[in-house]
Amino acid sequence: MKSLFNTEDFSEIKNRINSIDDNSKAEWGKMNSGQMLKHCQAPFNVVNGTIEFKTKVGFLKKMVFKMMKPIMYNEKPWKHNIPTAREFIINTTVDLNTEKENLAQLVDSFHERKEQKEWLPHPIFGNFTTEQWGKMQYKHLDHHLRQFGV
Repeated sequence: MKSLFNTEDFSEIKNRINSIDDNSKAEWGKMNSGQMLKHCQAPFNVVNGTIEFKTKVGFLKKMVFKMMKPIMYNEKPWKHNIPTAREFIINTTVDLNTEKENLAQLVDSFHERKEQKEWLPHPIFGNFTTEQWGKMQYKHLDHHLRQFGV
């Protein structure tokens, strides 16, 4: 499984991000390319502890999410149009170049953390290892870059 902590996979993702432009069209979903780039920043903000989830997760949901957790970082690509946390929904007008630059900076700083051993728990899924975080972040970006054909 690819990971943003692998230098080759990191470079591949960066090149794919750089290839997104105003003419990039989604093959599924409702976001335009700029909104997608902003949306892709949210998981990095979760890792950094700079996004607050308003969604409360009760016991039953925690059990369901615990069973779903391996899907976040396994080999299988995510399905199209899977639900997302409301904190990750972007439906405002954004500047593509600004969002591309912001995402690139977040990807760079995340990649630099490849030796980190302790991570904040994910607000819905709980604790992830360094390896799981790297795979999950790659997989999320890959999902949306494929959405836009890159």
